[in-house]
Amino acid sequence: MLKRKFLLLPVFLFPMAVILSQCFSKSEAHDPRGQAYAGPETCISCHADISKSYLHMAHYIASSPASAKTVSGSFADGENVFPYNGHSEVLMTKTDSGLYQSYYVNGKKTEAARMDIAMGGVKGESYLYWNDNELFQLPVSFDNTKNHWIMSPGYDTVMASFDRMINIRCMECHASYAKTEPGRVPSFGGETIGFQKNSVILSIDCERCHGGARQHVDFQTANPGVKTAKYITKISDLTREQKVDLCGTCHSGTKTENFRSIFDFKPGDKLTDFKKHAPSAGPTDLAHLDVHGDQLDMLKTSKCYISSKMDCNTCHNTHKNERGNALLFAQRCQTCHKAESHNVCKMTGKIDATILQAKCIACHMPALGTKAIINENESVLIHTHHIAVYPDEITRVTNYLKKK
Repeated sequence: MLKRKFLLLPVFLFPMAVILSQCFSKSEAHDPRGQAYAGPETCISCHADISKSYLHMAHYIASSPASAKTVSGSFADGENVFPYNGHSEVLMTKTDSGLYQSYYVNGKKTEAARMDIAMGGVKGESYLYWNDNELFQLPVSFDNTKNHWIMSPGYDTVMASFDRMINIRCMECHASYAKTEPGRVPSFGGETIGFQKNSVILSIDCERCHGGARQHVDFQTANPGVKTAKYITKISDLTREQKVDLCGTCHSGTKTENFRSIFDFKPGDKLTDFKKHAPSAGPTDLAHLDVHGDQLDMLKTSKCYISSKMDCNTCHNTHKNERGNALLFAQRCQTCHKAESHNVCKMTGKIDATILQAKCIACHMPALGTKAIINENESVLIHTHHIAVYPDEITRVTNYLKKK
């Protein structure tokens, strides 16, 4: 009888093992980055206030599913048309199946694609669509500063095109993860890059900067009385170089040679193990750096950076939307630039102190044109991160203040 029970034991255990393995594999595989990750939704349960504020950050809206909430352009009749020339135009429409861009030539629709992903949302937005497992940029974008539809930067000005493929570099700075695979759309350009759709994690989420949080979540859940964060990267614990390297994964320019995917970068890693400036980019001086994308190298050329221990987080609160608050950023400048340090602004006493305190950024980090993004034949303006004295900007600001 005992022997018979032992014989039946494997019969009972095998299906149980199968069931349990399926349960475990499902729980571990919910985040495509692997078992070390808890997934973006998990952080909200304990960090609700930070999550609520972060929803409005440029990092969060770096990419999102395209919808009426994430696409700012109007779909109303008369406001949903972008004309290319006298006989062709792109029409933006809203249907039950989604938002679409359709190209019409002489009144006949020749091509159309759905807006699947919205990229950006501060100064402007651009839109991507899926074609099988490949992503392509749509021909019309939206200018948030001027509040109208525009031609996607760098596109053909004569006819609309739907064939600009999105590569892994775009996704590495606009998403938290995407696993590549061979593209399946026929192409004359040779091998193409596709993405596993179920692997794409849009937005820049918590674990992109703080590392995998599964162990942290499990520990804190099991030990609610422990208020010190365990098994998670706290940015304040990183060295200065580690902090700027983390920001530099996306803010160190587009003209780079990448040895490894930035998606593999973990906080604390060295940026030089992943990428370096391409020889074609030229030297890292102000003549070759662009205000778009290369904030890190611009900051490193600044006397403020060289003469202090400042890093990106000295000025930027990455959890809270402080965009456009010039006075707040100016106050951060003045934590170092004050009378007792003998390094106050040279315009002190010449301009009303209240006004002067709000103009640090306008004078010393002016909005300059980028060569990378041209919108309607004009360069998009982005605040330079080379902190310096700009005589022309100082003259412009002081003349403006005198008129007031």
